[in-house]
Amino acid sequence: MEKIKNVVFDLGGVVFARDPRKFEPEFIKFFSYINLPEMPHFWEEYDRGVVSYDETIEALAAYNACDRELAEKNLKHSILMQEEIPATKSLIAELKAANYKLYVLSNMSLEFIEFLRQKEVYRHFDGEVVSCVEHVVKPDAEIYRRLESRYGLNPAETLFVDDRPKNTEAARACGWRGFDFDHHNPEDSCARLREMLL
Repeated sequence: MEKIKNVVFDLGGVVFARDPRKFEPEFIKFFSYINLPEMPHFWEEYDRGVVSYDETIEALAAYNACDRELAEKNLKHSILMQEEIPATKSLIAELKAANYKLYVLSNMSLEFIEFLRQKEVYRHFDGEVVSCVEHVVKPDAEIYRRLESRYGLNPAETLFVDDRPKNTEAARACGWRGFDFDHHNPEDSCARLREMLL
């Protein structure tokens, strides 16, 4: 088996998350669909970059049967409250110091990714492929191939870390290795990755 040289990270639930202890139950319920096996169609299209921020607010209001003002307030708050997951942030710094090449492969909308790129952990990444720029979302094989070809990655030397099993399955189908990250227990997942890679 080839030695892993490239580690590719999903963002939401793996590198960044909202701390549920900082939110009211109503806010958590508003975005409860993020824990469903499939995202609502309107959110997937927002991640794909084919619907606007304003259109997504309208869709969120309809989905939650609330007014537009509340939907916009919650969406803005959701972006601004994204935090680096401490365990993953530490692991990424260690992997960078150990000379791994690190990449982002994420389903992410424009407003979210512009905010997250400003975070300290992002400086460790050697490249990215993000759905809103590519107009393709995981688990479509095309988005994996774009990262691979853009940065000249050998699939057999590439590990993909995601908290949605269908996305790691798609990576394996492309010849990559996959790691199923548990967003409920990032410390344990990072410990297992550290054991694998360091």
